[in-house]
Amino acid sequence: MESQELLQNIYQLTMLYGLRIVVAILILVVGRWIGKAVSAAVRKMMVARDVDVAVSQFAGSLTFALIFAFTIVASLSHIGVETASMIAALGAAGLAVGLALQGSLSNFAAGVLIIVFKPCRVGDYVDVSGGSGSVEDISLLATSLLTPDNKRIVIPNATIMSGSITNYSTMTTRRIDLMVGISYDADISQAKSVLEKVIKEESRILEEPACTIAVAELADSSVNLVVRPWVDTANYWPTRFDLTEKIKNELDAANIGIPYPQMDIHLDKE
Repeated sequence: MESQELLQNIYQLTMLYGLRIVVAILILVVGRWIGKAVSAAVRKMMVARDVDVAVSQFAGSLTFALIFAFTIVASLSHIGVETASMIAALGAAGLAVGLALQGSLSNFAAGVLIIVFKPCRVGDYVDVSGGSGSVEDISLLATSLLTPDNKRIVIPNATIMSGSITNYSTMTTRRIDLMVGISYDADISQAKSVLEKVIKEESRILEEPACTIAVAELADSSVNLVVRPWVDTANYWPTRFDLTEKIKNELDAANIGIPYPQMDIHLDKE
């Protein structure tokens, strides 16, 4: 009689928990499938929006991990396992890991923002956080710059995003700003004519916007004129260097002096 009751109890427990275990396994299988599908959809969507491959893969993996973790908790809860303490322990562990990796996580978040919003791209010449150079590589933690004298500068992404970014390559055209000083004895109209001649003879200078040539200030030792032509961004430095040399030669040929700083001293004999 006791054996029959024992078998009956075993049968009832098997039917009760066996069904729950089967349902829990189904929850795991379905949740894993949903996680993979959503993860793949997130990756495809980010790639279609021209997001970096590394970021899209990470986002897809993170999405799958979150969905699968929720699935495991739901499966254990269906069996009857108390999951409240487990969730609290996982939350505490996550908080501890987050505090330990605070700097790395901030760099990672900044790296994602740089890759997604693209304030600078590989190949752009930028000025960020006191460093200037061409962007060589943008990773999830740091950005590498290559300076014109062939030095590599590695800057943490959080440092970049916390300051200003000057990107010299974004626009297709740039304005050259030159300051030319002439002596007070020189003819301003003649000097402007010489500068206009130099500008017209330079083929790399754009017709629009028009070049500005004007008197900027009456300085201590010179009359300063500004010369502001527009060029294609790729021609900025070669044109600037050539203009500086040509302006000096043409002003010398026209006998227009370019003064150096000087001071007049008046002596009182008494």
